[in-house]
Amino acid sequence: MLEGARLPLKGWQQAAVAVGSAVGALLDPRRADLIAALGETTGKPAFERVLERMKRSPEGRAVLLERPRVISANVGHAWDLPPNTFGAAYAKFMGSRNFSPDDRPPVRFMETEEIAYVATRAREVHDFWHTLFGLPTNLMGESALKVIEFEQMLLPMCALSVVGGSVRFSDKQRKLFYQHYFPWALRAGMRCTDLMCVYYERHFDEDLEDVRRRWGIIPAPPPPQLHAA
Repeated sequence: MLEGARLPLKGWQQAAVAVGSAVGALLDPRRADLIAALGETTGKPAFERVLERMKRSPEGRAVLLERPRVISANVGHAWDLPPNTFGAAYAKFMGSRNFSPDDRPPVRFMETEEIAYVATRAREVHDFWHTLFGLPTNLMGESALKVIEFEQMLLPMCALSVVGGSVRFSDKQRKLFYQHYFPWALRAGMRCTDLMCVYYERHFDEDLEDVRRRWGIIPAPPPPQLHAA
């Protein structure tokens, strides 16, 4: 059983948690627990659709059957892989930011183990997507990835996060995001494969550029000023 996975809420309780989490997350975007609660309380229909897609995909079915967890005990070997591999790129992404795969808050508000696992998986593969798309973890990068996540899963929380993120942009950042990163993210999210149906851990030892091509990943473009020379 997933720890803390089944705390079913009544309708009014779910709405109260959703509203409280949304307000709290806007006031303090660093509160990962509030953002997670918002995603769970508003995302059940989206997670149910993802579950059905995973059941129709051979690799997705394997993920559902084996229920891999992205925790240190399971992905630590990525740090020992050759530098050209997807696993090594993920390890570099995590290590350069002093991130641990064990730091993500547990899923708490899902009614069934199956949906709880899908929500957990969506949360835990987030850093794989950062790695594949070459996105930083600053506000710009997180907002761009939320656009891709929305296109992939139609989670309301992702759309709300983009709106909330753009509110905190400076005028210059907002212009850069909507003119440069937002159009790229829309295109990237539509072009790539169904990312929730990928068993990432089985591809750690494969070349990063090979898996990007196979999964239709368009890496994030550099800021426009880098083109000027």
